[in-house]
Amino acid sequence: MRDGNSRNIIFGFFLSLFILSIAMLAWLIWPFISIIILASVITGIFSPVFNLISVKDKITPPFASFLTCILIFFVVLVPIGFFVGILSKEAHDLYITAKDALLNDQIKNLFANSVLLEKTNLVLKNFNLELTGEALNKTISEIGKIVGFFLYEQARSIAANTLAFFANIFLMLLVVYFLLIDGSGLISFITDLSPFPKEQDEKLIQKFKDMAGAILIGNGLGGLIQGILGGTVFMLFGLKSPFLWGVIMALLAFLPIIGIGVVFIPAAIYLFLKGQIASAIFFVIFYIILSGGIEYIFKPKIVGQRVKMHTLLVFFSIIGGLKLFGILGIIYGPLIVTAFLTLTDIYHASYQKLLGPKELI
Repeated sequence: MRDGNSRNIIFGFFLSLFILSIAMLAWLIWPFISIIILASVITGIFSPVFNLISVKDKITPPFASFLTCILIFFVVLVPIGFFVGILSKEAHDLYITAKDALLNDQIKNLFANSVLLEKTNLVLKNFNLELTGEALNKTISEIGKIVGFFLYEQARSIAANTLAFFANIFLMLLVVYFLLIDGSGLISFITDLSPFPKEQDEKLIQKFKDMAGAILIGNGLGGLIQGILGGTVFMLFGLKSPFLWGVIMALLAFLPIIGIGVVFIPAAIYLFLKGQIASAIFFVIFYIILSGGIEYIFKPKIVGQRVKMHTLLVFFSIIGGLKLFGILGIIYGPLIVTAFLTLTDIYHASYQKLLGPKELI
């Protein structure tokens, strides 16, 4: 009996020290958690490239990982650094323009002579409502201020401290380098510590890999295509800040419900009110083809059916992620929801029956 009590005391003491050590370790690495998560996602995306390089003769895993990191630097990080400067300037210009209401006269004159606005007010009069050019102008200015300020703050936070920016890039590439070499060993180490059965650990890890692939390959590549093509169309039609609007469309493309329509539809209305009817119709048709092609043809072929998440849940996970974590919330939000849904599946499959049948009250 005493031996049993002694073992329980020793185990309780050990468990307390183990939990304390985990908490201390989490405290140590918490300042770098964003770098580690982003590096893990990028590692999952570029691991096929690493495997392709490492199978060649006379190329050791460390050297193959080094070559992969160089590729990541030039393919992903250099363009980001180049675009941040342009984005910062255009976003700041948009914010200042909206804040100072420099578009006031243009918008007021545009809506003052609008036949569409008059017809709309005839309909709204039945509901005792009226839509004025001043109200529309105020709404457009507020939206411009919010969007411009958000993107400017995100870009400024990167560009404000160049040394910190490059230090974070170096740390991320360092993490990617070792994850490419020892990633499988690290996963085995974590799963060995986990109290879950092996198949449940593998299911949780696979879900994370699938979601990371869906975010960066499916949504990321789809958003990049929509942003580039959308910004190009804005430039060809002479609209202001095509680069900025291209970036906004690339980010909005992650949202499954609203998408790039938030930019394209108002732009089409703007062109319509200016009397450019053909251009407005082209914008609507181009938006339908581009958005529909990406959502219903491109993404299903790239991502497949590996990631199943309700559209509304994806929407709120990204919006909530953006609010809590900034621009990286596009990645963090869906990953958090993925963890919850996977654990829910595991609970229904393995643990719900342990609670016994539900009783009616």
